[in-house]
Amino acid sequence: MSSQGHIAICDDEQAIADLVSQLLETQGFDTTVFYNGADLVSACDHVSFDLVVLDIMMPGIDGIECCRRIRRKSRVPIIFLTAKDSEADKVVGFELGADDYVVKPFKPRELVARIRARMRTDETSDEVRGESLERGGLVLREREHVALLFDEELSLTPKEFGILSVLLRNAGSPVSSQAIFEDVWSEPADESSNNTVMVHIRHLRKKLADIDSSQAFIETVWGVGYRIP
Repeated sequence: MSSQGHIAICDDEQAIADLVSQLLETQGFDTTVFYNGADLVSACDHVSFDLVVLDIMMPGIDGIECCRRIRRKSRVPIIFLTAKDSEADKVVGFELGADDYVVKPFKPRELVARIRARMRTDETSDEVRGESLERGGLVLREREHVALLFDEELSLTPKEFGILSVLLRNAGSPVSSQAIFEDVWSEPADESSNNTVMVHIRHLRKKLADIDSSQAFIETVWGVGYRIP
C-alpha cells in the first residue's frame, strides 16, 4: 500500500501518541512520534511532514509555542489534539495558525476524517484554496457549490448553502438573523425573517448532526444571532 502521507505526532503522554500513531498507520499513513515539543520543532527543520498532530499541554516547549515556531517557517497543516476544550483555547489555537482543533477524548473516525480533509485541502492550488471556506472540519467550496463535513458531502439546499457560507465567512463571530436573511435572500428583512432563518438553521443543524452529533457546529448566541465557533 502506498503511503497516504507522513504525519508527525507530538504528545508527552506516550500511550496517547503511540495510539494515534497505530491508528493512522492502519489507515495507510507513515508516522513519526515525538514525546516533547523540542524534538518536534528540531525535526521540522530538516523533515518535510505532510501534517502535524500536536498536543497543547506539554512540559518544556508546549504545543502553543511549537505551533508558533513551526508557523514561522512552514505552512504544514497543524491539528491540535488536546484536552483543553474552552472556546478561548480554540481561539488562541486558530489565531496561531492551527488548521483544526480536536478535543480529547477523540473519536478515531473523526480524527482520521479531519486529517484527510486537511491534507486534501493542502494539496489544492492557491487559487482553489482562496475560494474555500473552512472551519472545524467544515469545508465549503463556493465555486463548485460543495459542502463537506469531515470529508463527507452535505446535501444542502441553496439557502442552507448560503447560510453556511455567511457563517463561515464570519467564523468565530455571531451574525444576526437579519444580516443572514438579507445576505442569503437578497431582500430586506421583515417580521417573518427571523423565523425563516431559524427554520433553515434547524434543518442545517440536523444535516450536520447526521454526520457528527457529538458537537454543535452552529451555536445560538442569544439576543444576537448565530455563529460557527
